[in-house]
Amino acid sequence: MSAIQLKTEIPGPRSRELFARREAAVPRGPYNATPIFVKEAKGAVLTDVDGNRLIDFAGGIGCMNVGHANDGVVAAVSAQAAAFTHTCFHVTPYESYIRLAERLNALVPIDGRKKTMFANSGAEAVENAVKIARAATGRQAVIAFEDGFHGRTLLAMSLTSKVHPYKAGFGPFAPEIYRVPYPYAYRWPSELGAQSCADACIAVLEDTFKRYVASESVAAVILEPVLGEGGFVVPPPDFMPKLRELTKRHGILLIADEVQTGFGRTGKLFAMEHGGVSADILIAAKSLAGGLPLSSITGRAEIMDAAGVGGLGGTFGGNPVSLAAAHAVLDQFESTDILAKANRIGATVAARGEGWKKRVPLVGDVRGIGAMWAVELVKDRKTKAPAKEECNAISTKCYERGLVTISAGTYGNIIRTLMPLVIGDAELDEGLSVFEAALAEVAGA
Repeated sequence: MSAIQLKTEIPGPRSRELFARREAAVPRGPYNATPIFVKEAKGAVLTDVDGNRLIDFAGGIGCMNVGHANDGVVAAVSAQAAAFTHTCFHVTPYESYIRLAERLNALVPIDGRKKTMFANSGAEAVENAVKIARAATGRQAVIAFEDGFHGRTLLAMSLTSKVHPYKAGFGPFAPEIYRVPYPYAYRWPSELGAQSCADACIAVLEDTFKRYVASESVAAVILEPVLGEGGFVVPPPDFMPKLRELTKRHGILLIADEVQTGFGRTGKLFAMEHGGVSADILIAAKSLAGGLPLSSITGRAEIMDAAGVGGLGGTFGGNPVSLAAAHAVLDQFESTDILAKANRIGATVAARGEGWKKRVPLVGDVRGIGAMWAVELVKDRKTKAPAKEECNAISTKCYERGLVTISAGTYGNIIRTLMPLVIGDAELDEGLSVFEAALAEVAGA
């Protein structure tokens, strides 16, 4: 039986009614990618308020790797909510915080003894990681990468590369932020050199120390091991080791932002495992707690202890209900083959994507790792002019036919795959077929 079941047009009458109320009561700033209101969700399937069932390839922007309403997460959350929902870790702590820190310290790919603290969101984790790096080094500057995304709060927004819609009108931004190119092979500008984009990026970074900021003033380099919002760009294999060598040589800390790549999305628990490189600090969020607000900051113990007592924290950081969900998520990774499933999903998407690339000129690039794949759309393969309008049209045709997708990329011309890793094979095939039909129709038009 088809997972997609459409009883009304999309959006249906009840969703349209709720969007009218939304327009009257909620500011326009918070964007909605899909014009439906969800009533319930299970696994990789959403049911809206009109009774329509849609396959979910967005996963709450990568938060639902273990699936919607995961039985283990639901049971853990329910049990913790019945015990207590909040006391504030800084007032009266609880064992689950310590135990989750211990579990992550054992799992996060950082060399040596580690310590972990918790916050609520990826942006909070970014801000805390930078605070810790500054305290540990006594330096102020931070280097981030073009096309990177690190959040929407002031410092995180300043680190983020994309202007519209994330930064436009919200300045002035935090000072002492410097930006260098990410090794985006598909769009690497030829004027930056004939060598590999990995070598060229390292050369630009070294030049930055001469032209813009002294290396001895830089506290940290922060990067996503695979670009998320920037378009699911996987760096060349030699980039991360070269970056790690450079940061060590200059006494600069390396912060790995695994908010989107963490917890199985790339086929390993953390994307940094692919390159065999140890960061100094690694942050995670999104799928850490199966959709509940929780983020983690893990780092080498001596670095994490640099901030003074009371210098880090927040009222809701490490909320016990979210911690219970995170323990259940880690239990899933320990007891199931979810990482192998992520790689099987990726193999399926890659195989279908190669076919699209051969048949459809609109498809400029298909790339990814694990279950983290992107289809970059271009108006012309020679100029690589971004096909943003076509991307939007494909997304619309997808949801009209029962598939929820989200776009990405600095130019808004990329469809990314963030389906829950528990998606069934038939559901995956059905969703990819819907996307393929939408792609073919827009390309033909």
